[in-house]
Amino acid sequence: MQTKISNQAIVDLSKKTNGSSDTAAFAQHVAEGLSQNPKKLSSRYFYDATGSKLFQKIMDLPEYYLTRCEFEVLNDNRQAMANHFAQDSFFHLIDLGAGDALKTKILLKALQNQQSDFDYVPIDISGDAISHLHQNLDFEFPNIKSNAVIGEYFQALEWLQQNKSERKVVLFLGSNIGNFDATESLSFLHSIRSYLTAGDKLLLGVDLRKDPYTILKAYDDASGVTAAFNLNLLKRINEELGGNFDLYKFRHYPLYNPQEGVMKSFLLSERKQEVYLEALDRTFSFEAWEAIHTENSYKYSLPQVEEMGRRCGFKIETVFQDKRQFFADVLFSVD
Repeated sequence: MQTKISNQAIVDLSKKTNGSSDTAAFAQHVAEGLSQNPKKLSSRYFYDATGSKLFQKIMDLPEYYLTRCEFEVLNDNRQAMANHFAQDSFFHLIDLGAGDALKTKILLKALQNQQSDFDYVPIDISGDAISHLHQNLDFEFPNIKSNAVIGEYFQALEWLQQNKSERKVVLFLGSNIGNFDATESLSFLHSIRSYLTAGDKLLLGVDLRKDPYTILKAYDDASGVTAAFNLNLLKRINEELGGNFDLYKFRHYPLYNPQEGVMKSFLLSERKQEVYLEALDRTFSFEAWEAIHTENSYKYSLPQVEEMGRRCGFKIETVFQDKRQFFADVLFSVD
């Protein structure tokens, strides 16, 4: 299905156009996670409507340095990035997990100002996000050709490989690579590399290792917004799967391991209790102070990033950092 308005188009590769999760899959993942020892829940389910609003609040918190640092990187280096992207040939600017594309618009303006020959391909699993972005692009960047794609990352990259053979510049901004463990990160980058050819590029956002207390505070803010964000996962289970989690009997608990460079988030059961999920017709037991693991966020050194890229067939072209060197957007190239 494809609709076109002005210079913008949408390709829908998903079975569902509103981006909402399939209830049966959600139920299955929750059942599997809560049946394990130790228990875990996937962070992919953080972002229902309430979770998305809470995350917007998190990004504005004084403790949450990540978003501000990457905006600084992009603003300070937008022209240099645009020059690296453009070279002398047409290219597709592919934005994995585009969302509202607020960061990417910094680059779009720079590319537009230098009259680069490109089109923009935002990719997101959320049909709502793509629909809103589609309308906004038509208003804000009417002269930039856009081909938005609703679908999973690799589903969209496969479609691009089949339909758009020109040079590609892939964006994976934020610190989303940090949500994968070491094995998953390599697998993810290997998969991206498999869709690219010589001359293509990848701009990867990476949260760098730093003072552990700075990292810990970013995931445990004084106002409790991050705690509410983590606990909202249980609220979502209650609302969508008929659960009876008592949110007042669970506590947000963040933990940073500086040796592994990983920030972990947990939900602790403050007492021995049982929780029933109607959608599964199952009861899950919790011991007092038993933990549910909900999220990983890995932090990297630049040598680690370079080695990770090398193992996946990329080489570093340049590194862009904020003034405090808290965050990096690393530009990889493919020979």
